[in-house]
Amino acid sequence: MKNSAVLDLSVSDLKKHVGFWLRFVSNHVSHAFARKLLASGVTVAEWVVIREMFDDEEISPGVLAERIGMTRGGVSKLVDRLVTKKLVTRRDRSDDRRFQSIALTGAARRMIPQLAKLADQNDEEFFHPLSSGERAALIATMKKLVQAHGLQTLPTE
Repeated sequence: MKNSAVLDLSVSDLKKHVGFWLRFVSNHVSHAFARKLLASGVTVAEWVVIREMFDDEEISPGVLAERIGMTRGGVSKLVDRLVTKKLVTRRDRSDDRRFQSIALTGAARRMIPQLAKLADQNDEEFFHPLSSGERAALIATMKKLVQAHGLQTLPTE
């Protein structure tokens, strides 16, 4: 007896997916930046945290997590590593010990402008084939997708 359910064996080409190309470029951009950061002893994720903290005297880990789109647990682990590296200090709030404030150390504040130059250099190396208009359009397109899908947190897998 012939099976009435016909299997669809067609498979789309991986390289026809926009997501494939986004991840391909993103992985290469991040990997190149990670290599540039090696001498500093800071990872890309740690860079994101300290750069976001740069404009504040102190901040709560919860607010920081919201700003960079990470879970509080993820930020907590990064802050722990940055405290160990003496780039961030942590203190309990005097009015409620359940809440903490974190702040950059002087060493981190001196390091950030140098690391920002590496980030700028990395972007320029990867995106120099695009005109400034194309770069702006690419950013606008990514922001449109973020807004359309209500994206707020970074994927953890």
